[in-house]
Amino acid sequence: MFLNTILGWFSMDMGIDLGTCNTLVCVRNEGIVLNEPSVVAVRKGTNIVLNNGEAVGLVAREMLGKTPGSISAIRPMKDGVISDFEITEAMLGYFIRKVHGRGGLIRPRVVIAVPSGITAVERRAVIDSAERAGARKVFLVDEPMAAGIGAGLPITEPTASMIIDIGGGTTEVAIMSLADISSCESIRIGGDDMDEAIIIHLKRTYNLLIGEPRAEQVKMQLGSAAPLEEEMTMEIAGRDTISGLPRKIVITSEEIREALKEPISSIIEAVTKTLEKAEPELAADLIENGMHLCGGGSLLRGMDKVLSNATGLTVHRVEEPLTCVARGTSVYLENLEIWKDTMDHNGYGWE
Repeated sequence: MFLNTILGWFSMDMGIDLGTCNTLVCVRNEGIVLNEPSVVAVRKGTNIVLNNGEAVGLVAREMLGKTPGSISAIRPMKDGVISDFEITEAMLGYFIRKVHGRGGLIRPRVVIAVPSGITAVERRAVIDSAERAGARKVFLVDEPMAAGIGAGLPITEPTASMIIDIGGGTTEVAIMSLADISSCESIRIGGDDMDEAIIIHLKRTYNLLIGEPRAEQVKMQLGSAAPLEEEMTMEIAGRDTISGLPRKIVITSEEIREALKEPISSIIEAVTKTLEKAEPELAADLIENGMHLCGGGSLLRGMDKVLSNATGLTVHRVEEPLTCVARGTSVYLENLEIWKDTMDHNGYGWE
């Protein structure tokens, strides 16, 4: 115990939001020190990271969809869990070194936010990856808990706090009270599925093939969950699937909204399911407290409106929805000695 405290003075403990799209790292008393895409560029057919292990994050994202045959740009996290163990380890190692290199002699303790629906095997994989990447000790915290703490909700009090975290690979919906999750749903649908829906729509309707980065651009510029006051249009270029030649078309916000219907209705379903499982007393609290929306997907226009219409509850978009989970992990770090026991025996982390 005493040794841990001393080690804590010399090591730079960090909180990591290991996301499907972006990884954010928080350091105690410093806030967010790193926010980079969860992408790694490797030599094709190997796990050798390019540029001496430095082609990670922003550098690698530039290469997505544009790599020559000899290079692959890989996103090692799929649906919020590790799909490629070795590459995740290389990515975590790079991020930990990048942050830790600025100070701290001793290997850091790390708090990592993970989706609440992942299996024990998937949890173990995250812990192993982080330990091999240079962490002294790893604690896992469920994403909705971290998001609730980061959003400043009163999750330790005997009242219901409800969070909807729409990430790239997963959507986490949870009702929390007394520092624990009372009812939750974790679905493997998020921003990536919205991009995929746009790609499929353009291919079916116009025989036009576009890549993920461009689909994300369409989602940000035109995407909406509810009708807009002023509908918009934009030009999009891609490859014609029939002639094989580059082509440009004009698309509208109405058709993109139609294309996004399916992933959005899955998210609404997860929210209503969570509410159906809630204790009556907590359900009553939510009439007053409402729901809080965070994560990248919460930025989709009208998302709060459709959720409010579906449930009859007020929906608040939290401040800085993209960094909410990472900020929560850093609060965990600050209170590690107090909360460590709850994290261990609740299965949020292991010694």
